[in-house]
Amino acid sequence: MYADRTETAPGNARRDAQRGWCWYDWANSVFPTSITTVFLSLYLTEVATRAAESDVARNGSAACPGGDALRRCDVAFLGWHFPAGSLWGYLLSVAAVLQLLVLPLAGAVADRTGDKRGMLGLFAFGGAAATTLLALTGGTEWQLGAALFVVANVCFGAAVVVYYSLLPEIATADERDGLSARGWAFGYLGGGTALALHLVLYTGHGVLGVERETAVRLVFASSGVWWAVFTVFPLVLLRGHTSPAGGGPPVGGSTLGGGFRQLATTLRQARRLPLTLAFLGAYMVFTDGISTVFKVSAQYGNMELGLSQDVLIGTILVVQFIAFLGGLLHGWVAARIGARRTVVISLLVWIAVLTAAFHTREGDPAQFYAVAAGIGLVLGGTNALSRSLFSQMIPRGREAEYFSLYQIGERSTSWAGPLVFAAVGQATGSFRLAILSLIGFFVVGLVLLWPIPVERAVREAGNDPPAKL
Repeated sequence: MYADRTETAPGNARRDAQRGWCWYDWANSVFPTSITTVFLSLYLTEVATRAAESDVARNGSAACPGGDALRRCDVAFLGWHFPAGSLWGYLLSVAAVLQLLVLPLAGAVADRTGDKRGMLGLFAFGGAAATTLLALTGGTEWQLGAALFVVANVCFGAAVVVYYSLLPEIATADERDGLSARGWAFGYLGGGTALALHLVLYTGHGVLGVERETAVRLVFASSGVWWAVFTVFPLVLLRGHTSPAGGGPPVGGSTLGGGFRQLATTLRQARRLPLTLAFLGAYMVFTDGISTVFKVSAQYGNMELGLSQDVLIGTILVVQFIAFLGGLLHGWVAARIGARRTVVISLLVWIAVLTAAFHTREGDPAQFYAVAAGIGLVLGGTNALSRSLFSQMIPRGREAEYFSLYQIGERSTSWAGPLVFAAVGQATGSFRLAILSLIGFFVVGLVLLWPIPVERAVREAGNDPPAKL
C-alpha cells in the first residue's frame, strides 16, 4: 500500500490547504450558476436573433417570416445556417466536445509536472478573463459571445479536473468525505450568493439607472471578477502544498508529448481496475439523472405546472441555498455510516423527490418549493460523496488523469437524460410522465452501485480504506 502523503504534512499547512481548496468551489460556482444556467443562454439567443433579423432586413424583408425570430430566422456561421433559437444548444454541444479533447491532456500534464497549483491558477484566470470579456458581447455580434463562452467553459472544466485531483493530496482517507461535502456545500453557497446579487442588479436595473442589456453585461463582467478574485484565496492558501511530479521534462513540447503518452498509459492501466470503472459507470448513470432534473425543473414548473417566472427564479435560489445545508448534512451522515451508504440513501431520496414532483398540483408554488427543497438537500451531497469515493479508488500520483476520465464520463452521458425527458414528453404529451421517467436513472445507478465491493476497489488501487466506507 502507498503511504498517505497527507499524514506527513504539518497540521496547520494541511488545514490551510483544505480551506483554500473549499474556497475554489466558492469562486468557480458563479460560472455554472449565473452564466450558464440563468443569464447567458437567453442573452446570447437574443443577440443572435437580432443578427438574424438584421440579415433578413438586408435581404429586403422587415421582419422574420411569421414574426417568429427564435424559430424561423437563421444565423450563419462558416456557411452553415441554423435557427437563432438553436444556437445555445449547439454551443453547449461544441463546448462539451472540446472538453472531451482537452480535459484528459490537462490531467496528464498536471500529474506529469506536479504544478497543480499553477495549472489551477492558469485555467481559472483564463476562464475568468473570458467570462469578463463576455460583457463586450452586444448588438449583433453573437460570434464573440459564443467564442468566449467556449473558452471559458473549457477552462472551467480543466480547472475542475486539477481541483478535484488535489483532494487526495491534501486530505487523509478519513477526511475526504467531510472535506468534499464542505467544498461542494460552500460552492452552492457562493453560487447562490452571487446569483442573488445578480438578480438584484438585473431586476433593479431601472432603479439603478441602467438599461436591461447593460445590466446583463454587468452580470457577465462581475461574474468574471468574482471568479478571479476568489481564486486568489485558494492559490495563496495552497502555496505551501507541493504535488508530486510524475517525471519528465517540465516545460515545452516534451511536456505535451509526455502528457499524451501518459494519458495512453492511464487508459490502458484503467482496465486493470475494473471495480473503479464499475463505480464510474454507476456514477455516469445517476449523475446524468441529477443534472437533468436540475436543467429541466424550470421547464417542468413553467409548462406543466403553469408557474410564473418569479416563482421559477425563486426556486433556483431555494435550491442553491438548501444545497449548502444538504452538502453539510451529507458530510455529517457519511462520517457516521460511511460515504457508500450515504450515497445509497441519497439516491433513494432522489426517487422519492421525483415521485413527489409527479404528484405536485398545477399552479401550486408551495408544493413546487417543497420539491425544490428536496432536490437541494441531495443535489450537492450525492456528487460530493461520489467525488470523495472515487478519490479513494484511484492510484497515487495519477489523480488528475483519473479525474479527467471522471469528468469525461460525466459529460459523455449528459445527453441521455435530456433526450429521455424530451422523448417521453413528446410521446405521451405529458411532462409529468417525462419527469417520472427520470427515476430510471437513479434506479439503474443504484442497481449498478449496490454490488460493488468498495473496500476491495480501494485496496486494488493501492490505497488503505478509511475507517468508515
